Amino acid sequence: MSFNVKKNNKIVCLLLSAMTTVLFASASSVCTAVAAPNVTASTAEERLALPVQSNETEDWPAGFKISAESAILIDADSHAILYAKNIHEQLYPASTTKLLTCLIAAENGNLDDTVTFSHTAVSSVPSDGSNMGIDEGQSLPLEKCLYGIMVGSANEAANAVAEYISGSIPEFATLMNKKAAELGCQDSHFANANGIHEDDHYTSAYDLSLIGAAFFHNDALAKIGNTPQYHFTPTEGQPDDFYLKNKHKLITGEIPCDGVIGGKTGYTSQAGETLVTCAKRDGLSLVCVVMKEDSPSQFNDTVTLFDYGFSNFSKVSIADNDSSYNTDDLSSQIGTDLFGSSQPLVSVSPDGYVILPNSADFSDVVSVITFLPETSDSNVTAKINYTYNGTFIGSANVIVSKQAAASCAAAFSGGSCSDPGYKKTIFINMKTVIIIIAVLAALYLLITFICSTIRSYNFAYANINRARHVSRRRHRRNSHDIDF
Repeated sequence: MSFNVKKNNKIVCLLLSAMTTVLFASASSVCTAVAAPNVTASTAEERLALPVQSNETEDWPAGFKISAESAILIDADSHAILYAKNIHEQLYPASTTKLLTCLIAAENGNLDDTVTFSHTAVSSVPSDGSNMGIDEGQSLPLEKCLYGIMVGSANEAANAVAEYISGSIPEFATLMNKKAAELGCQDSHFANANGIHEDDHYTSAYDLSLIGAAFFHNDALAKIGNTPQYHFTPTEGQPDDFYLKNKHKLITGEIPCDGVIGGKTGYTSQAGETLVTCAKRDGLSLVCVVMKEDSPSQFNDTVTLFDYGFSNFSKVSIADNDSSYNTDDLSSQIGTDLFGSSQPLVSVSPDGYVILPNSADFSDVVSVITFLPETSDSNVTAKINYTYNGTFIGSANVIVSKQAAASCAAAFSGGSCSDPGYKKTIFINMKTVIIIIAVLAALYLLITFICSTIRSYNFAYANINRARHVSRRRHRRNSHDIDF
């Protein structure tokens, strides 16, 4: 067997070149990968020792220490934060990811549409993960897929829905990140639709609370997300008859909690136990998020935080308590219209409210008004944000009536509307107008009285002079008749 040195040198060079390429490619992929969240505390004792940031607010009700690494309690409507523990720490969400998946599906799909399960949707999930046993090629209505996702945490259903909405799971992940940004999320990056662990798939308690609030504002999703058990009957696209039971123990009632209206569980070994829950009592809706906890403490933590929130805070109407922005206090600028309509030209929205500690008074809050750009389809001219000892507690819109909707914010602030893009509106305060009219009328009557008095005096004086003149003439006339 002959040995060709040149030929073998070429082979060696090619092999070395290939190995170098692979090594550089691997190094490059490592360098460009999104860094995994910096997970700090690990044991329950270490997590329990972490500070509760909301307790640092002056005169704020003291929140309980819980063993979750991160937790938050917010008002579902205003997003006021009542309890905060490491709320911006980036952690793995596990299956709580599916809240965002279902939200996007409900907003972009039709619940009656048919979703067909592809090979990728079914085969790309671990066999020991949560699933509903749907085979490749089978199909379900989108609504039933959402029940499968929320009640059974079905990973293949989340994949199938993602493909139905966006054509592929990576494209759906792009849509997830876009939607998260629209909701105000700050700490998240989503890489898949089901929450199966990936290093670059993470979020925070704060971001999950915003996603949860948006989810439960959708009535159809709120119903699905509050289902203890769901019965799947055979269909043309799916021949099996089976039940899925929810693992959320506050929804099933295994752990009592008043007012629960839905939630989602999540678990991976990297994420630990995660839980998102919404509850409503006495007109107040709160969203609670617990991240990186041990089972079953995620449920106990949630009950503790809900009891804390509903016991220590109240919903207070802004329109009923804040007179700073009433039209009566802006008498030189605005008021009711010229024809005496009861509708004020400017008012505070009646649905605005703040979340106040029960020990606080509305007089303790601080308000800041921000004027908004004029839009043709809105009569909201400004927004008032309220804080209590530096903590945001709610907001209200400033509403301009139809008569004044085209005017600029300077009518409120005392400035001048010099922008040529604004339509000019003259504001008339009827209280001021009535006072001015009354003063003018009084002056008129006074002047009339004075003039009348003067005229009467002059007339009387003239009569006296006339009488004296006549008397003198008569005297002279009588004098001529005397005989000498």
